[in-house]
Amino acid sequence: MREINTKKITEAVKSLCLDANFLLPKDVWEALEEARREERSKLGREVLDQIMENDRLAEKEKIPMCQDTGLAVVFLEIGQDVHITGGNLTDAVNQGVREGYKEGYLRKSVVTGPLERKNTQDNTPAIIHTEIVSGDKIKITVLPKGGGAENMSQIAMLSPFAGVKGVKKFIIDVVKKAGPNPCPPVVVGVGIGGGFDGAAYLAKKSLLRKLNSHHPEKIYADLEKELVKEINNLGIGPQGFGGKITALAVLIETGPCHITSIPVAVNMQCHACRRKTAVI
Repeated sequence: MREINTKKITEAVKSLCLDANFLLPKDVWEALEEARREERSKLGREVLDQIMENDRLAEKEKIPMCQDTGLAVVFLEIGQDVHITGGNLTDAVNQGVREGYKEGYLRKSVVTGPLERKNTQDNTPAIIHTEIVSGDKIKITVLPKGGGAENMSQIAMLSPFAGVKGVKKFIIDVVKKAGPNPCPPVVVGVGIGGGFDGAAYLAKKSLLRKLNSHHPEKIYADLEKELVKEINNLGIGPQGFGGKITALAVLIETGPCHITSIPVAVNMQCHACRRKTAVI
């Protein structure tokens, strides 16, 4: 049994909140560069140039790449041979978010309730997803999730008779309806399976994958490729100004589901696909 003090968790979360907002992941950089090479629209290329210049400045100046520094979504993979000491795990994560958002002058976007609308002033509480895994380490990933793309996300409980055709139609319709609102070129996170809540979790979790990765099962890997192609035929283009590149990637995560339904969730993500991971 390995002991990990909550102070280490707080320090890690604080650092991840800062880095995730300042530093674009390498795979997202590469996807944007590829999009720039593939984009046929002159205006679309100019938009992509501005996006990449913005991200370069964010890294150089250590300032947020987007003014919406998002809800702090935190994924924890906790080894079953870990014993957490020194306090409560949830409190430790929230303290890390609190300190990171204060130190980095990151926008505080959390309100106490959906109707009261009183700002908590420190971007807490975080949304925390916990998974118990083998080993004696804790893997922490912070995913700052902005409101513009999140608001364009949808979920559907489809009939099994909908099949692949129905699943594809729903996903493409969500992207089409979203249009320029999620700041394309987008990353389309898709969860298929589970229940109502499970599909949404899978869609969110898919955004942790590298953009150049593919689902391990051929049927879903092929579906990812087909969806990228069809979405990029919609003509929405970078920032909605028209063009070839509307999506940088479609990432599908799957899980078992009930015999009577195909739950499908689409979690939209903007071109600033921010995420940062640490292992302690």
